[in-house]
Amino acid sequence: MKTKKGVRPLLAMTLLAGCAHYTPLPLVRDAPLAPSVSALTGDPAHGVGGPLSVADVVTLALANNPDLRATRLKRGIAAGQATQAAIIANPSLSGAFLPLLSGAGTVPAWNLGLAQDIKSLITYRARRRAADASTRQVAADLVWQEWQVAGQARQLATDIIVTTRSRLSYLAAYNLLADRNAKLERALAARTVTLVTVAPDRVALQAARTSLNTLDQTLLTQRHQLNALLGLQPDAVAPLASTADLPAFDPASIRAGLATLPERRPDLLALRLGYAAADAQLRVAILSQFPDLILGGAVSSDNAKVINGGPNVQVGLPVFDRNQGNVAIARATRAQLHEDYAARLAAATGTVGGLLREYEQLAAQLAVARRDLPAARIAAARAQAAFGASNIDERGYVDLVSNRFTKEQEIMTLELALLDRQIAIQTLVGDGLPTVDLPAEQQGKGR
Repeated sequence: MKTKKGVRPLLAMTLLAGCAHYTPLPLVRDAPLAPSVSALTGDPAHGVGGPLSVADVVTLALANNPDLRATRLKRGIAAGQATQAAIIANPSLSGAFLPLLSGAGTVPAWNLGLAQDIKSLITYRARRRAADASTRQVAADLVWQEWQVAGQARQLATDIIVTTRSRLSYLAAYNLLADRNAKLERALAARTVTLVTVAPDRVALQAARTSLNTLDQTLLTQRHQLNALLGLQPDAVAPLASTADLPAFDPASIRAGLATLPERRPDLLALRLGYAAADAQLRVAILSQFPDLILGGAVSSDNAKVINGGPNVQVGLPVFDRNQGNVAIARATRAQLHEDYAARLAAATGTVGGLLREYEQLAAQLAVARRDLPAARIAAARAQAAFGASNIDERGYVDLVSNRFTKEQEIMTLELALLDRQIAIQTLVGDGLPTVDLPAEQQGKGR
């Protein structure tokens, strides 16, 4: 008896060990934003001014972006769904004990039966293929979102670096006009010049101040956007390098590789996998048209101790429901995904081709602006020397020096636009970004 008493708790513990258990997961009360870059990297050097390259910013964004961290948990959901699809439906056990209440019988009656749903076995392989394709689709969607985050990190870091560098030219132009305007205001107060003479300089100074303020507003907005992308508090400072280290860019190679873009772009791969899942779901719906079939066996004893046993079959009669609705839904879903893939493929190829053409146009305009810059700088230098020797009036000196600043700002604007197109193209084709490994059996899906 002692042995039996010891076995029962052990058996109960063994059965419970295979069951899932609930554990609480309370929501956070404070925003999970890091106070500094060093809190993200664990490197104190970054907290005291160590510069981050563009590649460093991309790495930090991929590791710490709040949206990415939440999206990655979808892979666990998809894996759970695939696991569920891979599990065969449980058989059902039925039984009854019927005590004798009255009549000619002498003992209680009882029955016991075991049954298995056969339709679930028929649709098993198709359901599992659909779940596996959906799991891979989630993985591909995650990589595509990583591409988007990496592209945003590259663009924001590059924009901040270039904008910070160009600010020196905007500030120099403003200081030059402010100095000129201050002299004219003193002359106006002394009544040696008229208001008509001062008015153009006031307008030019106001335009320069507006340009500088707009630049500072843009720079602050970009830093806030970068902090949000990295999971930093808004007032945190992410120190950046002075130059943008972007991957090598070869427009000709990218244009030649457009034909293989569907094999590399995660969003296109995700759509193909979604199409494969929808195709498998259509097979499930078609197979489910067949009648429900439950096979099993039962044994029973009546009140006179007569024992019967044998197989039993339960067949659904497809009189009203032949799964027509689910078949129609599955067929329409597959058709929609077919067209979605075609539309996304056309948009992907067209967008990259259009951006390459814009890149070529900007490169040509930048070459012309750079060609004109040396002449503007020489003229500004000569004007400065002539003004120092009193051989040119201040109005002419300011105009020539301002022209140099304007030309430099034009070049920086074109350079930034060119880099933005480069980053956009590299994001769309995945230069230097994670890739999706698509199993061989999926390569032909969706074509």
